[in-house]
Amino acid sequence: MSDRVLSTAAAREAIGAFQRIVTGPLLQQISELNAQGQILSEPNNWDGRLAAEFRAHWADTHTRLIGIQQALEELRRQVHQINQNIMQAGGNM
Repeated sequence: MSDRVLSTAAAREAIGAFQRIVTGPLLQQISELNAQGQILSEPNNWDGRLAAEFRAHWADTHTRLIGIQQALEELRRQVHQINQNIMQAGGNM
């Protein structure tokens, strides 16, 4: 493990963009996708042989999308904390 701490201007820019994407459109779009999938998974809204195939796969997809949302939010939090720690240690170049 290295003792080096570094956060270049490029890294800080990427961190800002990463956080804006995660907290902005990406998590929102995943939420919207989940909401629409839930509507489509209801046989009273959408039915037929192919709709039933969709439903057969939707529960797993829905669970995975929720997991992705949680993982992205945790990763966003970690990136923020790591960069904050680096900046406090004087690693800003």
